[in-house]
Amino acid sequence: MEKAMTYEKAMKRLEEIVAKIESGEMDIDALAQNLKEAQKLVEFCKEKLTTVEAEVKKCLNM
Repeated sequence: MEKAMTYEKAMKRLEEIVAKIESGEMDIDALAQNLKEAQKLVEFCKEKLTTVEAEVKKCLNM
């Protein structure tokens, strides 16, 4: 995953992967690789959301 990954970029890439899977454009080898990438992107997004949620809660409690 690239260093300058943002939540928006990660979500866009996830949407691209899902669209390719749903369209049947992906062969089995690419499917496995893309699923691994999607898993990493989902984890990145979860971490980002958790961090932002904690920051918002901190700001609201000040």
